[in-house]
Amino acid sequence: MSEDRVDVVLVDDHLMFRAGVRASLDGSIHVVGEADDVDAAITLVRALQPPVVVLDVHLPGGAGGGGAEVITACADLLTTTRFLALSVSDSAEDVVAVIRAGARGYVTKAITGPDLSDAVRRVAGGDAVFSPRLAGFVLDAFGAAAGDVATGDDELDRLSAREREVMRLIARGYSYREVAGELFISIKTVETHVSAVLRKLQLSSRHELTRWAAARRLL
Repeated sequence: MSEDRVDVVLVDDHLMFRAGVRASLDGSIHVVGEADDVDAAITLVRALQPPVVVLDVHLPGGAGGGGAEVITACADLLTTTRFLALSVSDSAEDVVAVIRAGARGYVTKAITGPDLSDAVRRVAGGDAVFSPRLAGFVLDAFGAAAGDVATGDDELDRLSAREREVMRLIARGYSYREVAGELFISIKTVETHVSAVLRKLQLSSRHELTRWAAARRLL
């Protein structure tokens, strides 16, 4: 087995869609199981405890809670099994519901195979991943809870103007490639800036960076 292989459970009630996802994922992502409703998903996830579960928001079965219900039922596994929502829906209600339940990311079904593979790897590594235009829903929903955190202007002063630009985009859920395209710089330069930002702010991951930026209303 490759050291960078990521095992995934895929949950969606449409067989053809699951087949399409499997075909679109790159060779480092290995689908070890599939389920098509809430009850089957809970049973399978608890049995396999994979690093990542990719699941739709709207699923039949259970008590009607869909993907959020699956995550809640597996809450004791969240330190080792991470959930990535993959849905046609881009409504704030759906996004917030699964994130409150414990999902580490939310992307829409318009995503490409390479970008989905990258999202799975990032979630497996502990990052929070969102389609760029959905990140605002999460920040709006959870930013208020962190409103009592210090403004952190002294911390911002440690960053250069370019580092601040990169920081905001990364915290919103943009991939390195998307940041590079947005700012017309190379991916390597983005990586360098991200490393500098994390070091200067004494943070250890993009997930922490998102929380830090949301707490300071910087996005």
